[in-house]
Amino acid sequence: MTEATSVLKVSDCLQNSIKELLDKYHLTLNFIGENQAISGSFWGDSEAGLIGNTVHVRNDTPIHSLLHETCHYICMDEIRRRNVDTNAEGDYDEENAVCYLQILLADNIGEMSSERMMQDMDRWGYTFRLGSAKAWFEKDADDALAWLHNHKLLNSNNRPNYTLRKL
Repeated sequence: MTEATSVLKVSDCLQNSIKELLDKYHLTLNFIGENQAISGSFWGDSEAGLIGNTVHVRNDTPIHSLLHETCHYICMDEIRRRNVDTNAEGDYDEENAVCYLQILLADNIGEMSSERMMQDMDRWGYTFRLGSAKAWFEKDADDALAWLHNHKLLNSNNRPNYTLRKL
């Protein structure tokens, strides 16, 4: 098994837990048939796609990709959210916040966890200054945490409050 294929995929998880999480953010989950192109996928292949309020996946889509696109939707402003089609277009600070939030939201999917999310991010090739997602999350992500608080996406306990960015 290669590193890229050892990440947790949509087919490894209960679809109900994924749908319940997306429902909290008014997102729809759309399954694409096996070997079909994923609508709205910026990276292609098995990567999740985002068009409007719909996250498009196949069974072989990595959970980290599904959550990454979900978090882009959560973190983008209302104007971009209304018009999003394939490219989330966020800036550097928003991208960091997306990565941080996807780690937090991983605990909402029973087969996934924050710890597993960080491992999968490393396996897939996400890069962080300190060398790993875990080191970044624990020691170097204060800016991402502050961004999420400034946009009221976390509560005072640094947990998701299941709202979308307003401005």
